[in-house]
Amino acid sequence: MEMKSAVLAKRRKGRVWQILAIVLAGLVVLLVVVPYLIPIPPLENTVLLEQLADADSAFATVDGLRFHFKLLGSGPPTFVLLHGFGASLFSWREVLTPLSRKGTVLAYDRPAFGLTERPLQWHGDNPYALPSQVEQLVAWLDHLQVPEAILVGNSAGGTIAVEMALRYPERVQALILVDPAIYDSGGIPWFVRALIQFPPFRRLGPLLVRSIGSSGIELLKSAWHDPTLITPEILAGYQKPLQVEDWDRALWEFTLVNGGNGLDGRLKELKVPTLVLAGDDDRIVPTTQSVRAASEIPGAKLVVIPNCGHVPQEEKPQQFLSALEEFLADLIR
Repeated sequence: MEMKSAVLAKRRKGRVWQILAIVLAGLVVLLVVVPYLIPIPPLENTVLLEQLADADSAFATVDGLRFHFKLLGSGPPTFVLLHGFGASLFSWREVLTPLSRKGTVLAYDRPAFGLTERPLQWHGDNPYALPSQVEQLVAWLDHLQVPEAILVGNSAGGTIAVEMALRYPERVQALILVDPAIYDSGGIPWFVRALIQFPPFRRLGPLLVRSIGSSGIELLKSAWHDPTLITPEILAGYQKPLQVEDWDRALWEFTLVNGGNGLDGRLKELKVPTLVLAGDDDRIVPTTQSVRAASEIPGAKLVVIPNCGHVPQEEKPQQFLSALEEFLADLIR
């Protein structure tokens, strides 16, 4: 009797393992095969980059990439304006001309954004990675024959500005960090990031990021303290790059290679004059993070603009410019 019970228990255990094996095989099929069965229709109504450019737009090949940029003013100092994620040089439209009265102003679209070239194949370093974007900034300064510049970085543009100042402090005259994305705040969980690197899911990436066409509007609204100030013209300016061929694939490549920036604990190494400027109602990068950054950067000055969100240069341009002018008065005598 005991022998019969043991045999039955062994058989039941064997069936359990068989069921688990079948389930596991089914999951493997789902993970490997199904993503390839989902169609990815081509983008519709795309147009050439030049057709989307403004009258004062320009294009130049720098560091092997064709950049869309605007260059205003002349003479020192040189301001380089670095936009954030999901934005473009359009986000600096309110302050370009006023800043150009103080020197030279360069604003360019970073790869994966705006009207700058979006390579899908490359040799060497990934052009969408943070180290490459720092090297692109160095190449821009060399292209303009500018020994040093004042870097004005908003959100993820602030990440690039800080990384540049850590790597090439001799090329940075000062930092103006506007609601900078410095601290890792969770983001995509590690297991999700590992999953999206899996080839079948990498294939689906462009389809996933196309949702920015609709969800991006809500994200834009959350970047402003008062979203009623977002005019149809502003909305159109942000949506213009969604007409560029392969914008979805490039944004996916950018997402795959960017995550934690590793800047936690390194701000104390900065040796350049720094202004941290933030809106008091930043719901993208919490205002507390800007306050923390200012406290950790040696000698940094902090300005918090009331009734303002994540993009002070757009929502409160006069207060933004006033803060810069006060900072520059001490910097440039």
